[in-house]
Amino acid sequence: MTNPSLFTLPACFKQGEPLTESLRFIAVDVETAGYDVASICQIGLAFVGFDSSIATYSAYIDPRTPFAAGNTRLHGIDALTVKNAPGFEAVLTDLRPLLEAYPLIQHSRYDERAFDAACGLAKLPVLKSVWSNSVTIARQAWPELRGNGGHGLANLKKVLGLRFKHHDAGEDARAAAEVVLKAEEVMGRKISMLNASLQLVFNFE
Repeated sequence: MTNPSLFTLPACFKQGEPLTESLRFIAVDVETAGYDVASICQIGLAFVGFDSSIATYSAYIDPRTPFAAGNTRLHGIDALTVKNAPGFEAVLTDLRPLLEAYPLIQHSRYDERAFDAACGLAKLPVLKSVWSNSVTIARQAWPELRGNGGHGLANLKKVLGLRFKHHDAGEDARAAAEVVLKAEEVMGRKISMLNASLQLVFNFE
């Protein structure tokens, strides 16, 4: 049996060791600088293997737009934080093949909208990725939370005993991945679309 091939992330993610390409899915989260959803200032990625291992990375992005005070209060990122950070278009160029090769998980639709808007602003094609929403998955696994705190990460953190720093993109991406894995345990089944790379899906279109 040959060893699985490895991949590396853009330098801004400060990756320690190469990651195997034997992945089920990638959870994605972003933070934004202002009220414009395109103003991505941090990207978090949680890589989930077939053994349910999770490797998490994050990177700051220069949104090239002023920071709103309310957003900075929420996530703690400001212009000084992203000084010398790369722009979105430079990072996406290197990330695109990876993000288009595996199913993507987001907690709510905000992250997909942010990527689409940032691509539009940079005049780049949107990602050819299939996104799933861990909120929808959580609703299936824990329907009793509807009207009882809801299925946002803040409430799921309390209910499921998750440990993460909310509004840090890397931490939130990992939390979204953990929500999916815990939901699969509760439902007693794997979510089929997260079991194969999108390259395989594309072959059947």
